[in-house]
Amino acid sequence: MFNLKRWLMASSVFFSTLLMVNLAFAEMAKHTIKVDDGIYTFGDPAKGYTSMFVVTSDGVIVLEPVNTEHSTALLNAIQSVTKQPIRYLLHSHNHWDHSAGGQVFRDAGATIVAHVEAYEWMKANPRQDMALPDELWAGNRKDITLGGTTIELHYLGMNHGLGMTVFRLPREKIVFIADLVTPNRLLFTIVPDFNVKQWIRTLREIEAMDFKTAVFTHGKPVGSKKDVAANREFIEDLRAAIHAEFKKGTNPFEIPGVVRLPKYQDWAMYDEWLAMNAWRLLLDDHMGPFPWRPNHSYEVGK
Repeated sequence: MFNLKRWLMASSVFFSTLLMVNLAFAEMAKHTIKVDDGIYTFGDPAKGYTSMFVVTSDGVIVLEPVNTEHSTALLNAIQSVTKQPIRYLLHSHNHWDHSAGGQVFRDAGATIVAHVEAYEWMKANPRQDMALPDELWAGNRKDITLGGTTIELHYLGMNHGLGMTVFRLPREKIVFIADLVTPNRLLFTIVPDFNVKQWIRTLREIEAMDFKTAVFTHGKPVGSKKDVAANREFIEDLRAAIHAEFKKGTNPFEIPGVVRLPKYQDWAMYDEWLAMNAWRLLLDDHMGPFPWRPNHSYEVGK
């Protein structure tokens, strides 16, 4: 016997569930940007982190897990785009705020890959939310090819963190850059764990790479080589302004409070972070570069 009340209740549950699923997919779509055929970024600008994933005929390569919450949303976004299995998760570097959340992708079948220097730090500094990589690589370069798509992994020596890797897709002329460049924003607060001299060198080496499109973990997700150059120029301009104050005889302790760079006054966090940026660069030039370590054999010339 047909029960209208039960049918209405069941229909209500079904359509409510369908609505929730559609809203969830709409939310994921809002944070997913198609950069090129099979190449997407994912990230919530309000939370400040962007990842990238590459869909091939033989599976998906994921770059940057961030943390479990981000990785879970990223996995859902990937599955809303493709039914291909997750083959690889690639780490950019060691820092906890980028390298956590990997278990989400391991559980989905991915092999987790990181530079050996990032792995060694991660092993020595465990965190509940961080899964140690399965596959390590050393040296300046590793290529991963999946389903006809190649991703180049470039280790450019000391600059920020440990094992920092810049990723390039040669056919598509796309690079993925973590932390080293944040478009149209000052350097992050007190500029932690950056070797400034080597950072500038690294940015010049990235500028020399053959690419048209850049994906960044912070700030606007998609940009170009101009953003890399602008970030380098800001560092160089701030150093020059500090040195100019030294030549004028300004008390070193007063320099961070008086230095100004009107060229960048429209960048995000200009008022809040300029003095902190100046303190960090001033101390680097006064005390010497930090962090520092001797070059490995595969870093000759860095």
